[in-house]
Amino acid sequence: MASTTEDAARRVAELRAQIEYHNDRYYQKDDPEIADFEYDGLVRELRALEEARPDLQAGDSPTQSIGEAPTGNFPTVRHLAPMMSLDNVVSFEELSAWGKRMERYLGPRSGHEGRSGDVDYVCELKIDGIAMSLLFEDGRFVRAATRGNGVQGDDLTPNVRTIADVPERLKGTTVPTLLEVRGEVYFPVSAFEELNRRQAEIDGKVFANPRNSAAGSLRQKDPKITASRDLGFFVYQLGHIEGDRPAFRRHSETLDYLRDLGLPVNPETRRLTALEAVDRYCHQWQDHRHDLDYEIDGAVVKVDDLAQRAELGSTSKSPRWAIAYKFPPEEATTLLKDIELSIGPSGKATPFAVLEPVKVSGSTVQVATLHNQDQVKLKDVRPGDTVFVRKAGDVIPEVVGPVLARRPDGLAVWEFPTACPSCRSTLVRREGEAATYCINGDCPARQWRRIEHFASRGGMDIEHLGEKRVVQLIEAGLIADAGDVYALTYDDLIGLEGFADLSVRNLLGAVEASKSRPLANLLFALQIPMLGFTGAERLASAFDTLDRVLDATVDEMAAVDGVGPKIADSVRTYLDQEFNRVVIAKLREAGVNFEGGRGEVPDVPQTLAGKAIVVTGTLATLSRDAAADAIKARGGSSPGSVSKKTAYVVVGDEPGAAKFTKAQELGLPILDEEAFLRLLETGGP
Repeated sequence: MASTTEDAARRVAELRAQIEYHNDRYYQKDDPEIADFEYDGLVRELRALEEARPDLQAGDSPTQSIGEAPTGNFPTVRHLAPMMSLDNVVSFEELSAWGKRMERYLGPRSGHEGRSGDVDYVCELKIDGIAMSLLFEDGRFVRAATRGNGVQGDDLTPNVRTIADVPERLKGTTVPTLLEVRGEVYFPVSAFEELNRRQAEIDGKVFANPRNSAAGSLRQKDPKITASRDLGFFVYQLGHIEGDRPAFRRHSETLDYLRDLGLPVNPETRRLTALEAVDRYCHQWQDHRHDLDYEIDGAVVKVDDLAQRAELGSTSKSPRWAIAYKFPPEEATTLLKDIELSIGPSGKATPFAVLEPVKVSGSTVQVATLHNQDQVKLKDVRPGDTVFVRKAGDVIPEVVGPVLARRPDGLAVWEFPTACPSCRSTLVRREGEAATYCINGDCPARQWRRIEHFASRGGMDIEHLGEKRVVQLIEAGLIADAGDVYALTYDDLIGLEGFADLSVRNLLGAVEASKSRPLANLLFALQIPMLGFTGAERLASAFDTLDRVLDATVDEMAAVDGVGPKIADSVRTYLDQEFNRVVIAKLREAGVNFEGGRGEVPDVPQTLAGKAIVVTGTLATLSRDAAADAIKARGGSSPGSVSKKTAYVVVGDEPGAAKFTKAQELGLPILDEEAFLRLLETGGP
């Protein structure tokens, strides 16, 4: 028992030290080292230990304190009423349990007929920003202060005065003599992205996330810098009021009153009369959090009746009548073990992060994109760093940036390799492009990806020839390029692992059927750099045979509508390379169709009939044109812009910011590549 007591005391001391350290990083330095959910986990563990062992409780424990002391970098001011923090729950079960406790504890409201313990709730979005208290005297804005330790905070009045949402004077003919309100300063996502765009152009340094950037913007010594950041503000609570005012009975009435005075109240706030409706509200915003132009990390649920609130009271830190439901984390910290390159079928070398496995957005993340050479340099992430990893909605995981405070001394800057990791050929970055390429046609990594692409649905549509089969056949020495696929025989395949009589005949039948595919499919299947499916269709239509394309000059191809000189030059370069000529010769000998335009359209189930699907960014398995063609083949449309009529937005690598932002604003379903491929298969993501 003694050792157990000692272990518990030691762990409590460790947790208190860690929490106090991270409080300092978060509140004082605006430079956190861990994600919010990791911090919440430390606090929850400490609270559980203290509840189990009352002898280890202490009045100065972080579980009993609010926020953190003022920074000392600004004048310190005292709040008229304490500015408390909220307890939180992390599951719907915990939220429901809290609600049921409220209903059991409280008696029926005076003059209200209904069930025993009848409780109404106000649900608000939990804005991921900086808590702020505003003070108005005779309707005039006079002070803004941070939460601080709940009793006093930093006076940031000059900076907060620059926020357009904060009125200089309250509206109406009758305003209170003294009014203190609580709210949240936040960084709109669109304004944050614009700030990062400007920063990248100035000095290459970008900010990690809107919350920390908002905090840093507020603590500028020069208010002009704060003004340039376009911060926003929402009011969520009446703190203190003196003078003429209505007789409030409900929290929802105070919000209506504050709105009438000209203060910004979040439009998504709802008054609800049952826990089931509260549950639906939280579920809805957990699913649609990216529809907004500001970040939220949960929902706040409050008892609406002010008399009931008074009956419930507060602890030293938090009101009992409110709870924060925290959404599952979309950001976590983990170790960046290495940075490696992936070589695509066109030779494009894409850097990606190899991570210590970490749970983000409900799934375990082990790799994350780093997009391209410029992004790695911009973020300055290095193997050995602790990094923030983010996975928002269905978007593929990405490394946001390093936790610089936890960077080991002497950690070397990662240099983009000069040689292909597969074939050791020199990597080439073409002028005017962000991407880097391996241009060796015999590169093994390009080899299997080229064949896989050749056999894909947008190409020659060879069923039963997926990635694993391609790799197996290459390793068996049976194929080295797409032309070799047509030389496969029954005797070559029978007896290989996974091949029996039926599977051999199925594959050979699919190979034979692919010979009659339209010329456009063949041109696209050859994986000619810069030539998408639409360009392949137009070349096929303009020249009618592959031989005429082979003989065409750059100018002749460039004259084709929708092709242009860059694509034409790329096609000519590809066709002039000896390796590619050899592959084309093998296809000719095998009897693959070299003539005609679109030919017969494959019989594909119309799973996307009537649906508009926008694709933005680069996909690993399909070109943009091939993706659009796959959508159209299933009865859908693939417009170039996002609108209310869009059914889904597919987001690949380096998506267009305008399309992505518009999709979020409209609340449209956003799919990553895996979900998109499921959509093509089934009609649903």
